[in-house]
Amino acid sequence: MKANPKFIISGGGTGGHIYPAIAIANEIKAQLPDAEILFVGAQDKMEMQKVPAAGYDIKGLWISGIQRKITFDNALFPVKFLSSLMKSRKIIKEFKPDVVIGTGGFASGAVVKVAQQMNIPTVIQEQNSYPGITNKMLAPKANAICVAYDGLATYFKSKNIVKTGNPVRQDLLNIDEKREEGQLFYGLQKDKKTVVVLGGSLGARRINQLIEKELPFFKEQNVQVIWQCGKFYINEYKKYHNNEDVLVFDFIERMDLLFAAADVIVSRAGASSVSELAIVGKPVIFIPSPNVAEDHQTKNAKSITDKNAAVLLKETDLDSQFQEQMLRLLTNDQVVEALSKNIKTLALPNATKDIVKEIFKLIND
Repeated sequence: MKANPKFIISGGGTGGHIYPAIAIANEIKAQLPDAEILFVGAQDKMEMQKVPAAGYDIKGLWISGIQRKITFDNALFPVKFLSSLMKSRKIIKEFKPDVVIGTGGFASGAVVKVAQQMNIPTVIQEQNSYPGITNKMLAPKANAICVAYDGLATYFKSKNIVKTGNPVRQDLLNIDEKREEGQLFYGLQKDKKTVVVLGGSLGARRINQLIEKELPFFKEQNVQVIWQCGKFYINEYKKYHNNEDVLVFDFIERMDLLFAAADVIVSRAGASSVSELAIVGKPVIFIPSPNVAEDHQTKNAKSITDKNAAVLLKETDLDSQFQEQMLRLLTNDQVVEALSKNIKTLALPNATKDIVKEIFKLIND
């Protein structure tokens, strides 16, 4: 392999694209400390904060996704995309990457497409069981397509598909031995069960409404709740923090200790969350967001629940079924044991290393 190889990594708009990209960068640096890595993202999205916080340089493109309704932003999309293609070409010419990696989102569409036009090797990583529009567009010319689910050949029509799984935080691999540390870190009582609620970094309105309504139910069951309500909703729900065994956070840094302390987890079904929860191996109630493209969160969750490895509740069924399902997971040890055992069989803990192995294959000596 050549000395000091260079990589451009692009993916963003949501944590589901950003965190896998950062995990890939970290693994590249772990194996090749002299590698140079540049990120490319959308100039007004969260990657512009999260990537520098992780220690990497990033350049922004003027690009945003297509909205489902008619908006001024949609009318600007062709202009933005053309501008992003031109800036991507300039970035690539100046940086001279050996491989360009895309993890989804419209910013990655522009830079990976330009790299393909310039005959630079490209790798795309698809987190979901149903691929996004960007990766479907890029797949025919990608040198490797790293996927997390079976059956993606239906959509990609490429011989370059490799099932690797999704990149996950490496500190989740040994949470079983961190339970006591997690309980201490969050100030939990060891004789009570703990329910963890995750709505994503921005928050999930319907899940937050549900948890607020069910706080008396949790009190009746004598359980503790750690409720990650998201930054959009923290001002609305922080009044419940430290009230009747309830902890409320907008964002959680120590996810390893959170999962270690959890007995039952309630979560959206974004691809990264699903992959991480398979490694964690705790009983999960997935509540997919109905507001994402192609309803891919429901498809992600079904890929798990079809194997009796988690519970799936649609938002429309929460009022009628949530208490029943939660009680089952809090009281039925046989059900919990079966779900935990089954979800662990779906985990792909070496995903990040396997993706980087595919990337390294493309570096010219």
